[in-house]
Amino acid sequence: MRFADLKGNDALKRVLPEMVDSGRVPHAIMFSEDDGGGAFALSVAFLQYLYCQNRRDGDSCGECPSCNRISKFIHLDVHPVFPASASKPSFNFLPEFRALATSDPYFREADLNAALKVDGKNTSITVADSKHLLEALSMTALEGGYRSVLIYLPEKMNAEAANKLLKLIEEPPARTQFLLITHNPEKVLPTIASRCQHIRVHSDGRRSQTADSGDAALFFELMDALVSKNLLSCLETGEKIAALPSRESVKAFCRYAAENIRHIFLRQQGLGRLLSEAEADGGCDTDVQARLDRYAASLAGTFPRKALAVLDKMLSLVDRNVNLKLAATDMVDRLYNLL
Repeated sequence: MRFADLKGNDALKRVLPEMVDSGRVPHAIMFSEDDGGGAFALSVAFLQYLYCQNRRDGDSCGECPSCNRISKFIHLDVHPVFPASASKPSFNFLPEFRALATSDPYFREADLNAALKVDGKNTSITVADSKHLLEALSMTALEGGYRSVLIYLPEKMNAEAANKLLKLIEEPPARTQFLLITHNPEKVLPTIASRCQHIRVHSDGRRSQTADSGDAALFFELMDALVSKNLLSCLETGEKIAALPSRESVKAFCRYAAENIRHIFLRQQGLGRLLSEAEADGGCDTDVQARLDRYAASLAGTFPRKALAVLDKMLSLVDRNVNLKLAATDMVDRLYNLL
């Protein structure tokens, strides 16, 4: 994965190589993104540049042994960490992780859970992962350069795991690089977040409007019911949301809905034409754009902001293992009462 392979985030694609070239790379960088928004692909391009033996024109060569190993996630000095099951830490799932990351570096959290076969379970980064990292980083770099840790969803660290890593991130060994990718930076342990350089990654369009077809269908079904002020249809859609295969699937729906509601808000602010052009570049079809335009025209200007708060609460309830049917019913009822 080279910077040239990435779409969008042009400023970051200039700044990140400049950090490496100047020798001023922050020891810990936290990328925040919407789920599937491209931060993972950007992180891989950064690591490939960091390790590349033949950098040129602000990009990695993509051909040297280091680039080859980074692209296949088999570099001995790069340690990925990600949420897995409570009983088995992430390093036990490296083959599944590599297969997913090489086939789709724009994967979403739900894709990872499906690849690890932990869909429907609560996932976390455990203290076993922290211990494994501490052992790995206590040794010198096996290939003589940087040692890097790529943590996907640090907000999923349990308290014990986070506290074990805190000292390491505060005072890392020389030539040690931490990259963190979060969907909810406010949920990352504050003492860890405060040690990181924060960088926001904007969706490059590959996934922003291309969630699972089921998410899109449910979102538009719910919005049609809201716009027509049909409470019964809203509640029926709420039952379908609650019946999604797992809690992670429900969370993925909420994120997809939140993203589209933000687009509705921007349309209401008079940015619809520019936004539609960006959506077209990202593969969003004209029917979706037309429907979002219609919702923007039909809903009050106060609806998007308040609806986002309702979806945030829904995500919180899902994380707290509240009964999904009760949570979804509460969500659609609150959305209906915003009309």
